[in-house]
Amino acid sequence: MGRDQQLRDARLVFYAEDVQRLDAELDGFLELSNARAALLIDKDGHLVTLRGEPLRSNTDSISALIAGSFAATKEMARQLGEEEFSLLSHQGARDSIQLQLIGNRTLLAVLFDGRSNLGMVKFYAQETSQRLAAIFRDIESRKVETPGLTQNFGRDATAALDKLF
Repeated sequence: MGRDQQLRDARLVFYAEDVQRLDAELDGFLELSNARAALLIDKDGHLVTLRGEPLRSNTDSISALIAGSFAATKEMARQLGEEEFSLLSHQGARDSIQLQLIGNRTLLAVLFDGRSNLGMVKFYAQETSQRLAAIFRDIESRKVETPGLTQNFGRDATAALDKLF
């Protein structure tokens, strides 16, 4: 299998109803856990969806940093003889964040403050992560037809350009 086909197969395609299902799960989680915000981020650092309070900083930057942090931690786990650490927590003076791997390519980032605590976030995130993983399995199982280039694309394109000019 060529590299292009591998990239197409690895890509998740989200439809509006997929994001609505994900958002509904995150909304329920936020209500139960009293967390401030929940982000779903792919391992490449792209934001899938954000629920809860708006972030004070750029979501693209935060998403990329979260994915980078998780990638660094995966290497640390490997160095220590683990396949990976699937749950990370960072505690600050005012805000905290929990990062959790969902399936094999998505991260759940939960921002919380004094209205909640790590125990509540962990407890409700476990159940939510299982439901999110089921949604992602549904999405992954869908066959997405991606248009490809024909074998003679270069020759056909050259002929079309010659005809045009």
